[in-house]
Order: sequence, then structure tokens, then C-alpha cells
Amino acid sequence: MNIQRTLLASAILSAYSSLAFGQAVVPQVVVTANPFGNTANDQILAPAKVLAGDELRDKAGSSLGETLSQELGVSASAFGAGASRPIIRGLEGARVKMLENGMAVSDVSGLSNDHAVAAEGAVAQQIEILRGPAALLYGSGAIGGLVNVVNERIPTALEPRLTGQLEARGSTVDNGRNLSGTLDGAVDKLAWHIDGNLRNAGDYKIPGNRVFNDPDSASGRLPHSDTRSRTGGFGGSYIDSWGFIGASVSRLSNVYGIPSDEGSKIDQKQTRYDLDSLVKTPFAGFETFKFKAGYTDYKHAEIGEDGLPEVLFKNHALETRFELTHQPVAGWHGTLGVQTENTNFSALSAEGGPDTVPVTHSTSNAAFVVEETDFGPVKFNAGGRVERVKREPVTGVNRSFNLQSASFGGLWPFVPGYALGATFSYAQRAPSTEELYSHGPHDATVTFDIGNADFRKETSRNIEVTLQKTTGLVRWKANVFRNKVSDFIYGHITGKLLDEEGHPGDELRERIFEQADATIQGAEAELEYNPTGAGWSGRVFADTTRGKLERGGSLPLQPATRVGASTAYKMGAWRAGLSLVHAQSQDRLASFETSATPSYNQLNANLSYTQKAGAYDLTWFLLAKNLTNDEIRVSTSVLKDIAPLPGRNIVFGVRAKF
Repeated sequence: MNIQRTLLASAILSAYSSLAFGQAVVPQVVVTANPFGNTANDQILAPAKVLAGDELRDKAGSSLGETLSQELGVSASAFGAGASRPIIRGLEGARVKMLENGMAVSDVSGLSNDHAVAAEGAVAQQIEILRGPAALLYGSGAIGGLVNVVNERIPTALEPRLTGQLEARGSTVDNGRNLSGTLDGAVDKLAWHIDGNLRNAGDYKIPGNRVFNDPDSASGRLPHSDTRSRTGGFGGSYIDSWGFIGASVSRLSNVYGIPSDEGSKIDQKQTRYDLDSLVKTPFAGFETFKFKAGYTDYKHAEIGEDGLPEVLFKNHALETRFELTHQPVAGWHGTLGVQTENTNFSALSAEGGPDTVPVTHSTSNAAFVVEETDFGPVKFNAGGRVERVKREPVTGVNRSFNLQSASFGGLWPFVPGYALGATFSYAQRAPSTEELYSHGPHDATVTFDIGNADFRKETSRNIEVTLQKTTGLVRWKANVFRNKVSDFIYGHITGKLLDEEGHPGDELRERIFEQADATIQGAEAELEYNPTGAGWSGRVFADTTRGKLERGGSLPLQPATRVGASTAYKMGAWRAGLSLVHAQSQDRLASFETSATPSYNQLNANLSYTQKAGAYDLTWFLLAKNLTNDEIRVSTSVLKDIAPLPGRNIVFGVRAKF
């Protein structure tokens, strides 16, 4: 592993920062998933990245994974254009929680890489990446961290006038077209919000041949990489001096291709209902009371080449959250609460064959607390969570798990503008339904999945140390972390081939879920110059992670070590930028993985101009992705050998704000 080289690079970048002069005025972006409503710059014990404004619009892709793939410590599963989920520090799936406005998305994207996240980034106001003690508020599925998509469908403030945004963009690599918009207004004390998104894209162009190291394989466009998405949402709130209460409803329809040899498609649909409320000073000693509830009706069909469904996935989920933030007591300020989840999940055969996962009823009841205080100059943060999870399949053995999680950390500003911090966490995760009860074909991944109802709960012990420069035109941070996980669950491709019934055949690869102790460790460093001010700005970063099984060998689908640099210029109506990410070759393979991924360079650029047109701010923009048309195969993709990322792509469009 290249941790030593990464730390050396960080030290060199730190030395460079001492050459900078002056102070930058940095806008404060509130992290909504944080219990204390702290700003992004305060997230030292729970390291956060907040994408918002122009930065979010420049990085926006057709999936959440693509949008976040160049953030520090974040990679993507890259299962074609339609399905790409964020991977945080080498942890993916059920270990990274997906939220929408602070509530679980409740899709099935954590089950398999071919399942898209049912949250639309095109209408998001901001996207948050959060780790550390605050993540304990959101469940055992946040061992690796969480991603929160904030679209403000339930308004929390009264707009003084009608406001909105409409954006149209096109892309050359896939003949893509995207139209998205939001509209907010208020009548007396009633606030309302509307948003929507339409996306159509064909199969995308690839730089070389489809199959790695096979010059005789197809070229030109990647078959079955097309996408079609429709989303819409409406919400309203009653807002007064005491707080607010509101509700929203949204609908998502998403059809996308799976660029495997089988050429499957996924037809995904979700209807979501949410309730949100906040009461200020509900009673003596408490600052706020929050209540949230969400009901999700999710389903998708995996469709074969003949156009007929093969497997039907369904998930009906009801989640509630109660949170009380208390006033400081003996110097401690914090939030305590209760969370419940009730789900019915299934993955049933549509062809009369064996079911992939039987109908399973799951419940989760949890209580949590997160507190912060100051011990002299040291800022201290701690959290704890207890949870009971039950899994009750219609066929099979019922299981229940008692989970405990805790985290604490401290931050010491040893000299003005510089800080040293450390975080320790202990977290447990119950095996997911598919890890326990799978026993059937999963055609989109070309596997026959076999779970184990006797699995034990996962237990993670993590330590992280961070060093930061937090003021001035030049700011930087460096993190090192080590995560030991007992009874880590992963899918093992055995090499056996089975038919749809699970008998010896030649259609599907046998994938058995197994448990073993594992260690994930790594390092990250990032330096930014004038990130939000006018004139020139810049960023350099590096990250590396390594996941190993204690009994020998690597964890599957590990991220490559990366270094990157970007520069931008902003003055008046003009804004321009250029970024380059270099990923090293990745040959740290699991025992059943057959090929390493080569190194690649990804060069992106952006140019925009904003003008006034009456009451509108019109922004004309041009984005270029993979300018050098490099062949990019990411090590975290199950399809890395047969599905490279898109080639050179020019994105053009206009955005109107009023």
C-alpha cells in the first residue's frame, strides 16, 4: 500500500501552504444530516463533504455514484450509466447508507451493484457525505458512512417571492437530453415546492474495445448502456414562529440497460410519501423536537433479452424518527432520539423458477444519543446507539440481532489555524435479508446467489487520525484510518457454473455469501487554494485504501490509489476550470477475481457564462469529460472487464434561475 507516499505528499503540500498569504472568506454551508446543524467546515469529528451550487451542477452525472466519484475517499460501483452507487473508503452496499432529506431512500441499491439508487441528484440542492459519530443517528447501515441527497421537497422557510430554476442539457457521448427544474413559493404561512426531471440517453461511446485485452470484441458504443428516467415531487409546509409541519409525495420511474453479456434491462419504480415537522422550544430544557415519517413503495423488474421479466424485486418500508435536541447541561449539548423501521422485501421469480430472496418482514427499533462539549481548547464529540433487528422470512429461519454502536473523538487546535483530531468508533451491523436468505438466480449480475441464515452480526472497530489547516487562502487536511471488521460478509464467486434451478450448468456463476475477519486501512490528503473566492483557485488530492481478509487475500472490488489536481478561474460573469485525476493500476485482487485494472487519466473541463435577462439569471455552460478519450476501467466495478466508462463527452446546456 502507498500510505507512506501519500503522507509524504501531504507533508510537501503542507509546506507549500506556508507560502500563501491572506485570508479567504468561505461561505458557510449547513450540513442538514448533522444533529447540531453545523457547517461543513465544522465537520472535523464527522468528516463531511457538501456538494452544492455550481460545484454540484458541474459534477452532476446520470447517477449518484458518477456525481461523487472524484470526492476524497469516494469511488463508484460503475455498473453502466444507469446504476452507480457511491463507495466510501472501500466500503459499499449495505455499509453505506443512502438518505433523502435525512430519511432512508429504502430502495434495494445496497443489495447489488446493478440496482440504481432511487434518489435523483439533478433536482438536489446539495449532496452531503458524512462519517463519524453523527452517522450513528441513521442506523447500523452507516458503518462506512452515509450520503444524504437534500432536495427540500418539504419547505422549512417561507420564500418572499416565487423562486425557481430550470436547466436543459445535452451530451454527445450518448446523445443524451436532460431537463430538470424546481419551483418554490408561499401563500401566507403555507410554503410549497415542485420539482421534476426528465432524462433520455442512448448507448454511450467507448474509446476502444468492449472486452479488456480483446481486440476482436465490439467497439463504438457499449450495448445496453441506455437510460430513461422520470422523477417528480411535490411538497408543502405550514410554517410559523413555533416551527413547521409539512408533507411531500414523489414518484420515480427509471428504465436502464445492464451492459452485461446477457443484455438485461431494469424497470424501476418508486412512490414515496414523507412527513416532516419541527417544534422550537417544545418544553423547558430542550431547543427543538423533530418528528419525521416516510413510507416507500419500491419495485423493479429485471427484464431479459426477450422483453419479459425474470425477477421481481419489491420493498415496502415505513420509517419514523423522533429527535430532541437539549440545551447545554454541564457543558454538554446534544440530540437524543428513537428510530423505527418496518419493511417487507422480496425478490421473486417471474418465470416460476426458484425465488432469489423469499418474502421477508424486517423490523428495527433503535435509540441513539449524540453529544458534544469542550474540554478547554479540545472539542469533544461522542455518540451511542442501541438497536434490535428482526428478520422473519415466510420460508426459513427467523433471526434477531441486538446491536450496539458507539463513537467518540476529539479535536485539538494546537496553534491558531491548525488542528489535530482523532476519532474512535465501534459499530455493529445485522446481516441483510439477501445475505441471510438468498437462494436463487440473479440474472442481471449473471449469478446464482446463496446466503447463509446462520450469519453472525458484523462488528467494526475504526480509528481515524486527522491533521488540518483550517484558515487562510490555503487550507489542507490529511487523514489516516484503520478499520478492523469481525465477521465481514462478502460475496464469493466460486467458479462453479449453475443453471436457473441451481443445478450444474453453464448459465450463472455461483456466488456464495461468506464471513471472515477483514481489515480496511488507508490515507487521504487534500489541499485547496481559495476554493470559493474570485480569481484563481486550485485543489490537489490523493487517496488510497486497502482491504484484506485476515485469513489471506484481498477483499473484492477494491478502489485504486488516486491522485488529482484541478484549477479554476472565476471573475465576474465568467467561470472556467480544468481537473485531472490519475488512478494507478489495481492488482490487489480477491482470490476469485481474474484481472487487474490498468491505470488511467481522466481530464475534465468546464466553462460557463452568466447573464441577466430581465428577472432571470441565465447561465450558459459547457462541460467536457474524459477529454483525452482514455479507456477507463474502474476496479470497483463488477463489469470492469466488459464495460469501460464513457469516452470523450461534451455536455452543453443552459440554466435559468429566478
